[in-house]
Amino acid sequence: MTVTAPFSYLDTPTAAPLSIAELMPGAYNLLEYAAVAAGEQVLILAEHSTDPVVIQAIAAAAAYRNADVHVLSTAPFSAGGWDRATPSPLLPAAHGAADVVISLTWWGEVHTPHLFFDEIAKRRARFVSLHQTATAAALSTGARFPLDLYFALEARATAQLAAAEEIRVTTALGTDVTFRNFATAGHHAPLTPGMWRPFPYGGVNFYPDQTDGVVVIEESTVTGVPAERTTIELANNRVTAIEGGAAAALRRYAPNGYYMRHALIGLNPKVRSAGGTQFEREKHAGAFYFGLDGLTPEGTADRKGPGHAHCDCQFDTPTITLDGKPFIEDGHLLLLDDPEIQELARKFGPADILLDPNDRLVLPPRYSR
Repeated sequence: MTVTAPFSYLDTPTAAPLSIAELMPGAYNLLEYAAVAAGEQVLILAEHSTDPVVIQAIAAAAAYRNADVHVLSTAPFSAGGWDRATPSPLLPAAHGAADVVISLTWWGEVHTPHLFFDEIAKRRARFVSLHQTATAAALSTGARFPLDLYFALEARATAQLAAAEEIRVTTALGTDVTFRNFATAGHHAPLTPGMWRPFPYGGVNFYPDQTDGVVVIEESTVTGVPAERTTIELANNRVTAIEGGAAAALRRYAPNGYYMRHALIGLNPKVRSAGGTQFEREKHAGAFYFGLDGLTPEGTADRKGPGHAHCDCQFDTPTITLDGKPFIEDGHLLLLDDPEIQELARKFGPADILLDPNDRLVLPPRYSR
């Protein structure tokens, strides 16, 4: 396997101190997304390697809203939760006292039992996760996309997926996989107590019960970007075969086998695709990713527990059809061309700028809200 995909915040650059000014529009949208109000207890959960300028920008944005801000720095979480001794019990204790938690950790909460979704749902905090996206670049690009415009895209995409019976994903490298009997996660706004959401806001999630086809891995949690062609075959939502250069690593990661846990279609045209981390690029308009998870020792699929063998696979330029009708063509999200979306975009600025999916054309702050 190759090392072209960063594996932690230790592997990403930090920002110059004066760049905090460029991060504030994105930090503002983050606090709007979390609906932080004056007097609320805000816990910013960071890793020891998280960019301090990012932490400062988010803390400053919360303090400006007269929230009571607390920053807790922890050791990094492990992929797949292989280090079951982390995180410290201090973390869930602080979580229990917070109104809002903003997580700046590399691995999402799916990898740890202390912050898994069912644990988050038991608490009163609204939980926003910048998993792999607590970087200056993420805050100054995708995070600037107007919140109301994103919600319109998300609502339209969710409705189209909910009305479909079949989602087919193909790629130029040979992936051809079909999802059936799936449920969507629903519209994300507004955040309420016990709710978890990623940031920058970026996609519509769905959970299939039937997945069939072949996948050519382009990048995954376990393999990074494989140096040799690696394929997996799926039938009836289970992985039935793994072949190629990174096959042994994938088998070791989940010795009991894999099932298809969930998938996501990216919707945010200002999220980076070039140079971004996997969990940043997944949110780019027209991108696609899915999460395999490990079967239990009994060979069953359990979506209720943490994904200790969770393996996310990223596809930057897929073609996706819904019941045979084009939804994404070679990485281009067709909803960006919808006249109603274009009209809404013009309330914030020129539609051709706001909806341009070229991730090198950074949105000017004046168009972010």
